[in-house]
Amino acid sequence: MLDAIGAADIETLFDEIPAELKVHSLAKVPEGLSEMDVVRLMRERARQDEALLNFAGAGAYEHHIPAAIWQIVGRGEFYSAYTPYQAEASQGTLQLIYEYQTMITRLTGMDISNASMYDGATAMAEAVLMAERSAKKGPRRVLVPESVHPAYRKTMQAVIGLQDIEIVTLPCPDGALDPAVVADVAGEFTALIVPQPNFFGVLEDVDALTDAAHARGALVIAVVNPMSLALLKPPGSWGANGADITCGDGQPLGVPLSSGGPYFGLLACKQALVRNLPGRIVGRTTDLDGRGGFTLTLQAREQHIRRAKATSNICTNQGLLVTAATIYMALLGPDGLRKVAASSAANLRALRERLLKFPGVEPLFPNRTHFHELAIKLPKPASELVDSLAERRIVAGVSLGEDYPEHGDALLVCTTETKSASDLDAFAKALVDVLH
Repeated sequence: MLDAIGAADIETLFDEIPAELKVHSLAKVPEGLSEMDVVRLMRERARQDEALLNFAGAGAYEHHIPAAIWQIVGRGEFYSAYTPYQAEASQGTLQLIYEYQTMITRLTGMDISNASMYDGATAMAEAVLMAERSAKKGPRRVLVPESVHPAYRKTMQAVIGLQDIEIVTLPCPDGALDPAVVADVAGEFTALIVPQPNFFGVLEDVDALTDAAHARGALVIAVVNPMSLALLKPPGSWGANGADITCGDGQPLGVPLSSGGPYFGLLACKQALVRNLPGRIVGRTTDLDGRGGFTLTLQAREQHIRRAKATSNICTNQGLLVTAATIYMALLGPDGLRKVAASSAANLRALRERLLKFPGVEPLFPNRTHFHELAIKLPKPASELVDSLAERRIVAGVSLGEDYPEHGDALLVCTTETKSASDLDAFAKALVDVLH
């Protein structure tokens, strides 16, 4: 191929990239493996997940996934029909995405949803860029509470760090952002990110935060766990005028943990911002014969318009996982989602009662309301406890010390509807055994 196009070598194809921007070695990327070795490695990794009692959350949640969902997703019509570019050949795929968009707008209270993003972290980064494009003028600043998922903040920094956008991190010493802090921020800012629930599982004062940001002329970006929206107020109803953009990870909606991915990101917004929404949007229309049909619309992607005018270059949708989420939401319906969310929250209350009976165990943020995650302080470093319980085939939770050094003795635990009373008892007993 190089001979055919007259190029001396592969590097010649990339001669427009300045040498100082090139990374010539990836120290943390291992050498390639044969197919047989990859299969063996994957089986070994899969066995690590067998029969574990899991109380970890932190953005990836072990919900029950009815068997029917992935049986349907695995059908050839869905499993291999990825390309929705050709409307005449992909009406089924387009209709499914349209239904997904409708479900997400109803869940979030937003006007418009795209066809999904890579994951929750990149969706948040794209939401910030979207807010900056919508602002058009003024200082390029975004306010980010430290209660936002640490991985989301790192991803955002990686995506927008070289785009002349200032990231202002706001402290949350009590586990949630004080609206007064937003009101007191010096200077103008483009957007405020509001997580609900936040990384600690704490419910933020979303109404007051939204109104405080809007009073300063800024947009509000909601970062949500979609499962929690079965119980909580949707972002479209926050404060007097609602959040402007909503994003998050769709993993709780029928997507397995899969040792960390792949997942998919959701992104929705108010109608007024739709021209700056990245990614694919499927619309419903009628053909020349008056028959209903579906098509891609507002295709502001680099494949469809000139690259410099594209709203995003990393906005492919996760079609197969969106298919699973759509079937999951359709199968459970509003009542089913509420039952899952309520059971998850009830299990956390039950686990909290068990754990706080032990001396030296107390909530990190005792005066806050939680959804289905809780940070607890322990009489020893949480990382040690995680290692000790791992030997008992229990994933105890996530140690906060790595991302929040001031909370090195704190453990973030999570419950979903999958946990029984005996599971909670087993965790509590194991915890007290290793603490004493």
